[in-house]
Amino acid sequence: MAKRIDFVKSIKDLNEADLQSRIKEDELRLKKLEFAHAISPLENPMSIRDMRKDIARLKTELQKRKLGV
Repeated sequence: MAKRIDFVKSIKDLNEADLQSRIKEDELRLKKLEFAHAISPLENPMSIRDMRKDIARLKTELQKRKLGV
């Protein structure tokens, strides 16, 4: 829970361009994780789920800013 709160606080400090670049980087990292997991099981497969959730949080923050909420 503390990790999530720290993550949310850190993304609030980023501007829109940084958010978009972070989303692209994380999506690329997620694809690499999924590919590695398909070849041989990851030591911690929950990291895939955590990465997906982090990307969703970033996209949510970006959408909030676009809507002006």
